[in-house]
Amino acid sequence: MKPWRFVVAMLTLLFGRFARRQQEAEAQERIVPEGAPERRAENAVLVLLGLATLFAIGFIVTYAEFSPGGLPNELLGVCLGVCFACVSAALIVVARRLVVTEQIAHEYPQEHPEEQEEVAEIVQQSASRITRKRLLLGAGAAAGGALGVAALTPALSLGPVWYTAPLDRTPWRRGTALVDENGRRYATADIEQETFYTAFPEGADPEQIGSSVVVARLDPSALHLPAARQAWAPSGIVAYSKICTHAGCAVALYRKPTFPALEPRPAFVCPCHYSTFDPATGGTVIYGPAGRPLPQLPLMVDGSGYLRAAGNFSERVGPSWSGVRGGGPE
Repeated sequence: MKPWRFVVAMLTLLFGRFARRQQEAEAQERIVPEGAPERRAENAVLVLLGLATLFAIGFIVTYAEFSPGGLPNELLGVCLGVCFACVSAALIVVARRLVVTEQIAHEYPQEHPEEQEEVAEIVQQSASRITRKRLLLGAGAAAGGALGVAALTPALSLGPVWYTAPLDRTPWRRGTALVDENGRRYATADIEQETFYTAFPEGADPEQIGSSVVVARLDPSALHLPAARQAWAPSGIVAYSKICTHAGCAVALYRKPTFPALEPRPAFVCPCHYSTFDPATGGTVIYGPAGRPLPQLPLMVDGSGYLRAAGNFSERVGPSWSGVRGGGPE
C-alpha cells in the first residue's frame, strides 16, 4: 500500500469518527436551545481576525525592514496594539453574538459525573449558531500564529541570523586617507605621543560600524606586533577599530602610564565595561570582558606625509558575537 493512500485512509477514518460523533450528539436531546445562524457576526469575526493577522504581519515586516537602522517604535506599537484590539473585539463578538447562553439555577451536587458530561455538551451545543466553524478556526489559527511570530521577532535583535553582510564590510581600502571629524587629513606630524585620536576614512560614511578608528603614537622600540604586522605602524603610529569587541561600545579613553607601578604601559579603554586593550601588542586584551583583540588597521605614509590605510582590518569589526562566523572583512 502506498504511503499517501495510507494517510488518506487515516484522515478519512478520523473525519468519519468525528462526523459520527457530531451526528450522535445532534440526535440526543439538546440541553441548550439551538441558536439561529448569525452570518453577520461570523463575517465580523472573520474580518477582525484577518485584520489582526495583517497587523501582526505588519509588525514583523516593519521590524525586519528597519532593524538595520532605527526602529520606528510608534509604528511597531500601532501594529501590535491594533492586532490585540482586533483579537479582543473578535472574542467579544463570539461571546456576545455566536455563543448560545442559558442560565440554569440548581443546587451544586456533591458527585457530578453526569453533570460534567452535560457541561461538555453545553459547550459543544453552544456553538450551534456558528455555521463556518472551520473557517473561523482557521482565521483564529492564522491570527494566533502571526501574533506568535510577531512576539518572537524581537529576538532577532540578540544578533544577526541571516543578514550578516554588513558585519563583513568596511570602507577602508589601501590608499584611503585618515581624516578627522571635520574631514581634515592626518599627517604623521599631527600624531603626538601620550594621546590618541579618532580618525575616519576620507569620503565614507562616518556612522558605518567599520569607519571609526583610534590612532596613537608609541615608541617604536616598545612595539611587539605579530610578525605579519611589523610594517603596519610607520613611525610607531598604530590604528585600531574604535568599536569594542565586547558589546560594541566606543573605545573612548587612552590610559597613559601615569603610575607605572599600576599601569606599566599605554592602553585603550572602553569606559562602558572597562575592557582594556594593549596597542603595542596588536590590540590584545589586558583586562575586562572583551573576548578578542581590537582589529588593527595597517597604516602607511604617502609622499606628502599623510597617513593612509595600507589595507583592511586584521579581522572582523564589532562585538564578539560577530566573530563566531567564518571569514573576515572585505
